Amino acid sequence: MATPLSHTPLRTVAVVGLGTMGTGIAEVLAGAGRVVIGIDVSEAQAARCVAALETSTARAVERGRLTVEQRTELLARVTTSTRLSAAADADLVVEVAPESYEIKQQIFRELDGIVRPETVLATGTNALSVTRLAADSAHPERVLGMHFFNPAPAMKLVEIVSSVLTAPAAVTAVTDLAMDLGKEPVAVGDRPGFVADGLLFGYLNQAAAMYEANYASREDIDAAMKLGCGLPMGPLALLDLIGVDTARTVLEAMYAESRDRLHAPAPVLKQLSEAGLTGRKAGRGFYTYEAAGSGTVVRDALTPLSGGSFTVGRPVRAVGVAGSGTMASGIAEVFAKAGYEVVLAARSEEKALGAKARIGKSLARSVDKGRMTGEAAARTLERVRATGSYDDFADVDLAVEAVAEDLDVKRQLFATLDKVCKPGAVLATTTSSLPVVACARATSRPQDVIGMHFFNPAPAMKLVEVVRTVLTSDDVHATVREVCATVRKHAVDCGDRAGFIVNALLFPYLNNAIKMVQEHYASLDDIDAAMKLGGGYPMGPFELLDVVGLDVSLAIEKVLHREFRDPGLAPAPLLEHLVAAGCLGRKTGRGFREYAKR
Repeated sequence: MATPLSHTPLRTVAVVGLGTMGTGIAEVLAGAGRVVIGIDVSEAQAARCVAALETSTARAVERGRLTVEQRTELLARVTTSTRLSAAADADLVVEVAPESYEIKQQIFRELDGIVRPETVLATGTNALSVTRLAADSAHPERVLGMHFFNPAPAMKLVEIVSSVLTAPAAVTAVTDLAMDLGKEPVAVGDRPGFVADGLLFGYLNQAAAMYEANYASREDIDAAMKLGCGLPMGPLALLDLIGVDTARTVLEAMYAESRDRLHAPAPVLKQLSEAGLTGRKAGRGFYTYEAAGSGTVVRDALTPLSGGSFTVGRPVRAVGVAGSGTMASGIAEVFAKAGYEVVLAARSEEKALGAKARIGKSLARSVDKGRMTGEAAARTLERVRATGSYDDFADVDLAVEAVAEDLDVKRQLFATLDKVCKPGAVLATTTSSLPVVACARATSRPQDVIGMHFFNPAPAMKLVEVVRTVLTSDDVHATVREVCATVRKHAVDCGDRAGFIVNALLFPYLNNAIKMVQEHYASLDDIDAAMKLGGGYPMGPFELLDVVGLDVSLAIEKVLHREFRDPGLAPAPLLEHLVAAGCLGRKTGRGFREYAKR
């Protein structure tokens, strides 16, 4: 018979499992005034926990975050034991044992005979089913998930995971505790990965598969996601930090639940795990580290040579930019700032002059913010010649197309550039999702065509994806790499397939977030909070979708689905419905959220 749970404050907490996560949770609880009983089967591990707490609190005193008296009181609130019976008087037990049903179920079965009927039992799992663990307990209504993020003292997110068996009073009690600990609790249902890891590990898996396919180097994949999305770490470096074996375990659990191919662990994860190359903790994973446990990357056989390509590029003095939108004017500004003579051409002189005026306003803002002098801004603007005719591209060394994402429009433009531009001129498209080779085939010189995918706003964003087709010549590739260095952009190399690096990894993640809301698994506010607080993302997925534009996002999702033919990449129906209703994001005042009219 289920035991009713009263909503009482959780003052005494037992933490079972005193590894890195358990030790961090113990520190957070003790710091918030809770009496903490740390339990681990290993006496040595319990001693390491105490030593770690002594070290971290001493450091807090040095930094002025704690007084000596507060440190003494904090440490006095923590005791350790090697026996579960020490949890007898706990109001809450937080289990953070290894990710194994057998181990966790054994702990919960033993706790049933030790703790009071009203004691709440929380599992810290991020991969296993809370429902399955609860069902094996004598009191399933008091079992839930309380998923902290590593390092627990620093990370603000705590996912509160309910099963269909969990009593509301238990959820309320741990939610109140999380808030009292200074954390941001988000309520989620029971499925592998919950919200943050559910979205994060699918993205990490896709990055591992991309690397395994030799599509791009590990350095370029990581740089692309850091510079293109503002992430604190690239996906492969993050896999090394988390542990390749841990990632594989989480993905296996997710795949068992979803049967989504996007969650099927990339074979390279198994290969690295079974070879013992589990990441930083082993000293080697996707990267090689100075020592086991170190975060310092050292050179290995896969590290690219600092000298780069031995091929000499073509000289570039004048650049043509085709287009009149924000991207075109931003790219023209980038080249003009770097000292290139720029021809900015549009379908009419009026549109071209409007784009040049936009550059002038951007430069004026730079002057106001002290980033450049008025004289430098004036000289930069003088380097830009606006024109309504592509015939003015006759003498440019590099022509960059930045018109609408319409393949027919781009093909027609490249056919025009082929006729207008001089022999030897490099022709580049800034497409973010369309095949570069289709633009190349519209010309009589496909070897001169390459992709240069800038990111918006071009003057601020540091990344350019350099996209070679199977027809692009080596000296054209070298030319574009040299130009990127001159305009102070970080170039990453990738092949000519939908989404390149950034969009191919970003948009499936965004699509999966939409599916979570569509399935009423979690609210969009909780999902946004989870990814910002738990994943270190600068924006939540729904904030980003509304900024990018739901119509743009849907178009890219369709291209990815068409290219890779993976059912998991099919656009979420909710996204299609919003676009059909004209809810396109901030630009229309309504997307996933409503915005004040400008």
